[in-house]
Amino acid sequence: MKTNLIRLIFVFVVFVFTPYLNAKEINIYSHRQPFLINPFLELFTEETGINTNVVYSKKGLAQRLKAEGENSPADVILTVDIGRLYVYDDLDLLASLDSKKLINNIPDYLRSPDNTWFGLSKRARVIVVHDKKVAEGEITRIEDLADPKWKGKICSRPGSHVYNRGIMASVLAAIGEQEAENWAKRMVANFAKRPQGNDRAQVKAIHEGECEVALINNYYFGKLKFSEDPEQRKWAESVRLVFPNQNEGDRGAHVNISGGGVAKFSKNKEEAQKLLEFLTSEKAQKLYGEINFEYPANPKIEPGDELQSWGSFREDTLPIIKIAELAPEAQKIIDRVGW
Repeated sequence: MKTNLIRLIFVFVVFVFTPYLNAKEINIYSHRQPFLINPFLELFTEETGINTNVVYSKKGLAQRLKAEGENSPADVILTVDIGRLYVYDDLDLLASLDSKKLINNIPDYLRSPDNTWFGLSKRARVIVVHDKKVAEGEITRIEDLADPKWKGKICSRPGSHVYNRGIMASVLAAIGEQEAENWAKRMVANFAKRPQGNDRAQVKAIHEGECEVALINNYYFGKLKFSEDPEQRKWAESVRLVFPNQNEGDRGAHVNISGGGVAKFSKNKEEAQKLLEFLTSEKAQKLYGEINFEYPANPKIEPGDELQSWGSFREDTLPIIKIAELAPEAQKIIDRVGW
């Protein structure tokens, strides 16, 4: 009797506690805010049993990872811009991955040539215009921002911000250094006021009549449209989005990415790779749109209904790494023209 009781207790202990003893755990260094990635991580843990810990910071994570070297606890890096991803790669902090899932899910222009990092979502840099003051078709290309007809009608955040440095780099890649600088100089001459504020502030400025045209990342429109603040919802109601460079033969709209990679000295590379693979899956790709109005990086996944209601667009398929490589020259142009 006593023996049987001991056996039952043993079986119970093994059944209940073995999953916890075998549970894996990965550490994530993230430039993405916790509220944006927690829903993904909860789903990932639910599906795989792999737990996650997150260290979040806007700045300094690459330098921290480099300083930690082989002793770093980091397994996964998640960032919000190709420029930041490129820094990790340039410092040789990421592992090259041999993953058929990632290669099949993410097109080559949205990942590194040696598969050290992968785009996980896309954000389009779009033109936003006053819905009543700017006629349909009146502005269709990024290059149109340099037209003197827009003098005193354009608002912008500072050019040195990574979002604007990215669009500057895309123009540089498309038309060359001299023409790109001429474009930037003429666009700056059209500004209604000194560059200031963030992307939301540009929509507010259009609503308040300070200007009629600006550049924003597409998801800020969604954040304003569904804001809990009724005033911000009014800002969104006063504007419409223009996806630039859509004419036949044109290059398409510039997109940037959020992305990620596996830390070079990760002690849990297999589990870390599983997280990246999960983030490129259908379930996760749709979640990017539902949570933050970002477009799927996986071309097999359609954007959600809300994103589709804003209109379809063709994107520039310039390898995204070129945006990072051209960023220093883009910044020099920005400085020279006073953006």
